[in-house]
Amino acid sequence: MQAAPVRATAIPSFTGALRAVESLLLSGGQRTARRNAWTSVLEDRRRAKDRVEAQRFLDQAAGQS
Repeated sequence: MQAAPVRATAIPSFTGALRAVESLLLSGGQRTARRNAWTSVLEDRRRAKDRVEAQRFLDQAAGQS
């Protein structure tokens, strides 16, 4: 039995493939705006998680006194 040939080039990741399609479809400014918007969404989610954790801490501290 013969081994399968080894690929000389790596298969692009899903993210890499999406970025390639994005670069074909969107102009540079649109691409930057979309990435900035997504970064803002992720940061908002992180802040919301932090607020929930802080509120739980405060609720626990209030219950112990």
